[in-house]
Amino acid sequence: MPRGLRKRGRRHKKEVDDYSQEQGGAYDDDGTEANNCEHQDQISRPEPSWIVPAASRSNDDTLNPEAPFGFADAEVKAYFRTVDVQIRDWQKNQAGVEGEDGNVDVDPNEERRLFFLAALTEMQGKEKQLATDPDCSIIIERMAYSMDDFVRRVFMDSMAGSYEVLVKHRFGSHVCQTLFTLARDTVQREMKGIYPRIPESQDEGELRTMTSLILDICNEVLPTLPSLIMDPFGSHVIRSLLVLLCPNLVKEDQANSSLLRSKKSAAWKAKQGPMKSVFEKGKGKEVSNPSLAWSPEFHEVARKLTEVLRSALDENEVRAMAANKVASPGLQMMLEVEADQGLSNEPGSLMDRVTVGVITACSDGKAPPEASDYLNTLLRDTTSSHLLEAIVSRCPDNAFDVLWDLYFKGKLPRLAVHPVANFVVAKALERTNERQLLGACQELNDSWAKAIAASRTGVLRAAIDRAARLQTLSEEIITAVYSALDLETPEQRKNLVPCALTLLSFKDYNTRKATPTGAQKQDRANGKGKLAKDPLEPQIQGSLLLQSLLQLPEPHYQVVIDSIKTLPIEEQISLAHNSVSSRVYDILLSSSSITSKAKRAFVTSFIGHYHELADDRFGSRVADRCWDFSDTYLKEKIARSLVPHQQILAGSFYGKFFSRSLNLYLLQRNPEQWRNLQAEKKQTDSQNTTSLSTQPQVKAPLHQSDATVATETAPPPPKKKRKRQEDEIDVLFDAKLGKKVKKGTLVIEPGPVSSPEKNKEEKKADGITVDKDLRGVLGAIKSAPKGDKSKAKRK
Repeated sequence: MPRGLRKRGRRHKKEVDDYSQEQGGAYDDDGTEANNCEHQDQISRPEPSWIVPAASRSNDDTLNPEAPFGFADAEVKAYFRTVDVQIRDWQKNQAGVEGEDGNVDVDPNEERRLFFLAALTEMQGKEKQLATDPDCSIIIERMAYSMDDFVRRVFMDSMAGSYEVLVKHRFGSHVCQTLFTLARDTVQREMKGIYPRIPESQDEGELRTMTSLILDICNEVLPTLPSLIMDPFGSHVIRSLLVLLCPNLVKEDQANSSLLRSKKSAAWKAKQGPMKSVFEKGKGKEVSNPSLAWSPEFHEVARKLTEVLRSALDENEVRAMAANKVASPGLQMMLEVEADQGLSNEPGSLMDRVTVGVITACSDGKAPPEASDYLNTLLRDTTSSHLLEAIVSRCPDNAFDVLWDLYFKGKLPRLAVHPVANFVVAKALERTNERQLLGACQELNDSWAKAIAASRTGVLRAAIDRAARLQTLSEEIITAVYSALDLETPEQRKNLVPCALTLLSFKDYNTRKATPTGAQKQDRANGKGKLAKDPLEPQIQGSLLLQSLLQLPEPHYQVVIDSIKTLPIEEQISLAHNSVSSRVYDILLSSSSITSKAKRAFVTSFIGHYHELADDRFGSRVADRCWDFSDTYLKEKIARSLVPHQQILAGSFYGKFFSRSLNLYLLQRNPEQWRNLQAEKKQTDSQNTTSLSTQPQVKAPLHQSDATVATETAPPPPKKKRKRQEDEIDVLFDAKLGKKVKKGTLVIEPGPVSSPEKNKEEKKADGITVDKDLRGVLGAIKSAPKGDKSKAKRK
C-alpha cells in the first residue's frame, strides 16, 4: 500500500518519522507539522476533505451545537446546584418568620439578597455558557423570577448579539422564553415612568431600557424569522416574543396554553417546582393592567415581523406550514398578529393565502371561489384544525360568511360528530348571526342525539351560548336539548338534569338506574379486579351543558330549575356533594339572567337540611353561597333551622367553618343584635364589592427597595394581630367578674409623685419594673422581724 494513502486511525511514531524524513519536515509526537513549510507540504500532499486540523476544530463553534459558547466549569455548575437547592427551599417556605403579634421579627430578605448577590456575581461573564448548559439553564430560569428590573436588564443586555444562536438552542431557548415572559411587567412599569435606581459604577456606557432591549432583539432575529418559526426550539420563543409585542393575543389565564408551550414542555416545567420570587409573596403572581396602552413601537415591530414573513414565503410555503406540528402554532400566532394589526383584509395577506384567495374574492367583489380540498383537509387534521379555529375567529365578517357557506353549510351533520371537526364547528358557531344559527339548528335537528351519544357536546353548548348572547332562538335551543336527550313528553322532561349530567338518553338513564349494583361490578374486560366506572356519575361535559342553559333569558332557564325541584332532597344534596354537579348550583346562584325570586326559592328548598348540605367539602361551598345570597330575614330562618343541629355542625370537619358565620349563640341570646350584625355585614360586603369593581388595579411598582417611584405612594399599613372571635361565654363572665388579670403581673396604681423621672428606677428582675417607693416597702418587709412583717405588709 503506498505511503500517500494513509489508513484511518492513529499513526505510529515510526510511521510519522519515516513520513517526515520523506517530506523533509519535522513533526511532533501528535503528528502536526512544526516547521514553517506547512503550506507547501499541504500542496504537495493533498488530504481528503473530511480531515480537519485539531486547532481549527477547537476554534469552530459551529461543530459543537450543544455548547456554542463553550462548556461551563464543573465547579461553577456544582455551585449553582447549591444555589438551586437553596432557592427551591425558599420558594417552598415563602411565609417568612413571624412573631406572636403577626409582625415580622426577622427580615429574611436581607440574607436572601446577599446570597442572591453572590450568585449573580459568580454568574457575571458566564451568562451564555450557563444558559446553554443542560443543568444550569433551568436554574437561570428559576433565578430570573427573583431578579429585579435592573438585574434583568443587565442579564439580557449581556447576551445581546447572541440571541439568534440562543433562540435555536435546546436549553437556551427556554431561558429566552422565560425572560420574554417576565419582561412584560418590566415594560409596563417603564411605561408608567417607574425605573430602578442604577448603582454607580466605573463602567462606561448607558444601560438600555427593557423596551429598547426588546426592540433590538426583534431587529436581531428579524432576518432569520422564517427559519426560526419553523425551528423546533425557536418556534416557541418567537411566539412568546409576539405575545410580548401584542399582549392582548393571549389572556392571563392562558399564559401556559398550547400556543406558548407544548403539553410535553408544560408537563416538564410543572415538575420543576414553583417558579416565583423569593423576596416578595405577591411577586410572580402579579396581574398586568389590560387597560394600559401598549408601546406604539411594539406594534410597529409586530407589523414589520408580519411583512417580513409575507415577503419571505410564497403561498405554497405558507400553506405547508399549516400541517407542520412545529410551524402551525407559529403561523396561528402570526394570523392573530395580522388580524390585530388590521392587515387581514389586504389581498395577499397570510389570511388570504391560507384561505386560498377568499379575502381577495371578497375585496374585489368577485363571485366566491369554489370549495378547496386544502381547507377540507384542515377541518379533519389534528394539527391544522387549531389553525382553522383561529381563521374562523379572526377573519373579516364578509370572509366568514363565505367560509360558512362553502365549508360548513350543508355539512354540519357529519362535521358535528367528527372527533376533530366538531371543535372547528363549535368555534364557528360563536360568530354566526341569527339566520345562520337558525339554519344550523334545523340542519342538526336529527344529529343531536348522535353527538350526545359520542360525548361531543361542544357544538350544542356553543349553540346555547350563542343564543344566550343574541337573546334569541331560545325555543329552538330548548327543543334541540330535548331532542338530544330523547325527552319527548312533559313527564320525561322533568329528568333533564340527571340525563344531561350523565350524558344519557332517557331510556338509557332508566336502564342504568334500574341496575343497583352497576357501580360495584368489576370490570371483567381487564381481568385485574378494578372497579368499573359508575355510569350514573356526573360528567363534566354535562355539567357545562346545564351551566350554559342557565344563562338563557327568562323563562327558558326555568326548565333546569324545575327539573332540580322534582328531584328528591337526598338527590339534590348528593348533587351538591359532587365536585362536578355542584358547579350547576354555583351558576344558578350567580347568573345575572336568573331572577332573585327563583334563587330565593332554591335557597329556601334546603331549609331543614343545611346541616347535611354543609357536612361535605363541596356541599359547604354551596351552603356558603346560599348564605351570602340570603337577606337578613332568610338568614334568620336558615340559622333557626340549624339550632337543633349545633352539635352536628361543630363536630363536622367542614360544617364547623359554615357554623362560624351563623353565630347561633348570639341569635339565641340577643336576636335583635344578631339581626343588626348581619345587616351590617351585608352592607359592608356590598360596599367592598362595589369598590373593588370600580377601583383600578394597582400593581406593586418595584421588586426590591432600590428603585425610585415616579408618584408618591402611601406606606403599607402595619401588620396587625388577627383578633380572635369573641365567645359569648367569655363576654358574660367579663361583665360579671371583670377583666381577667394574668398571674404574676404586678399592677400599681399611679400616685401623686412629684417627679416621676427622678423617683423611678427601673430594675429589670424577672421582667418586673419596680419604682423607688415600692422598693422601700419591700425592703421594710424583708428587714422586719417575723412578728412585724404583717404590719409592714399593711403599710
